[in-house]
Amino acid sequence: MTGAGRAAATAVPPAWAWTTVGTRVGPLGLAATPKGLLCVAFHADAATAGDTVARLTRRLGSGPVPPPHRAHDVLGTASAELTAYFDGRLRTFSVPLDWSLTSGFNRRVLRELAAHVPYGTLASYQDLADRVGERGAARAVGVAMGSNPLPIVVPCHRVIESNGGLGGFGPGLETKRDLLALEGVLPEPLF
Repeated sequence: MTGAGRAAATAVPPAWAWTTVGTRVGPLGLAATPKGLLCVAFHADAATAGDTVARLTRRLGSGPVPPPHRAHDVLGTASAELTAYFDGRLRTFSVPLDWSLTSGFNRRVLRELAAHVPYGTLASYQDLADRVGERGAARAVGVAMGSNPLPIVVPCHRVIESNGGLGGFGPGLETKRDLLALEGVLPEPLF
C-alpha cells in the first residue's frame, strides 16, 4: 500500500454536529465541524433533516457527535447569527466556514461571493465568472450557486441574471425573493 493509500485508510473521520433553527423561511438544518459551519440545509423538517444527516454521514464517514464538542460551539454561533440576520440585526456573518464540501471552480466562485457581495447588493452570474477570471462561464457559476453547501451565509440568493431576472434558487424563488426583500433589494410582498 502506498503512503497516500495508508493515509486514506487510517484517516480519522471529522467530528461534526447538527442542529436545526427556525427562521422566517422555514427550518434550517446546520452542520458544523470544529473548523466552521459546514452545511446549511433549507426546509429542514424531520424527513429532510434525516436525509441530510444521512448524506453527510456517508460523505464524512461518521455521524454527528453529541455535545459538548467544539463543533457545537460553531453551531451556537451560526444559530445566533442566523437569528440576528432574520431579525434584521446582522448584515455580515462572522461564523468560521468549513469549505470542505466544495472544491475547485465552485469553491473559488463561492469564496468570491462570500468576500465581495455584501448585504443588500447583487451580482450577476457573469459578473462572478469575470471576477474569478473565467469570462463566459456564467452557466458554470449557476452550477456553483446550485451546489453551494452554505446558502444564506455564502449568499447565493444575491446572484441574479445579467438582465435583472432572479435566475434560479434551489429552495425556491419565493424564498429567494423573501431573502432579497429582507435585505432591502426587493420590496416586501404585499400579502
